[in-house]
Amino acid sequence: MSRPTADAVAEKLYLALSLLVRRLRQTRDESLSHPEISALVRLESAGPTTLTALAKLERISAQSLGATLSTLESRGLVRREPDADDGRQSVLSITAIGRNTLRARRSGRAAHIARALAARFTADELATLRAAAPLLERLADEL
Repeated sequence: MSRPTADAVAEKLYLALSLLVRRLRQTRDESLSHPEISALVRLESAGPTTLTALAKLERISAQSLGATLSTLESRGLVRREPDADDGRQSVLSITAIGRNTLRARRSGRAAHIARALAARFTADELATLRAAAPLLERLADEL
């Protein structure tokens, strides 16, 4: 068996991940938009940060992210406080309500995925998928 090329792997992954994402979107909770979810997840993982730094992580303009964060702040999911080092900026952080919202959302999605895995995958297949998860995360970071 020949070694797969990066192009061949990329094509297979693109098709499989596109289908997976499409299926997950069909079951999603509509209470948060994709940009809102992404901003909350980044704030949860990166910790308190400025709008500019968060926009760089999200690879979008600070202006676009500002509107998203204003919505999250008005819903009590994000808190904005003055930056102790630079009074011209604010430091953004996720609130307890924001964390609970993400946790509940993850629990629902993870349960949906777990049911499919338990019903249709062998122990060896589950181990393969588990081993692939860090590689997929690394790939996402490289894109």
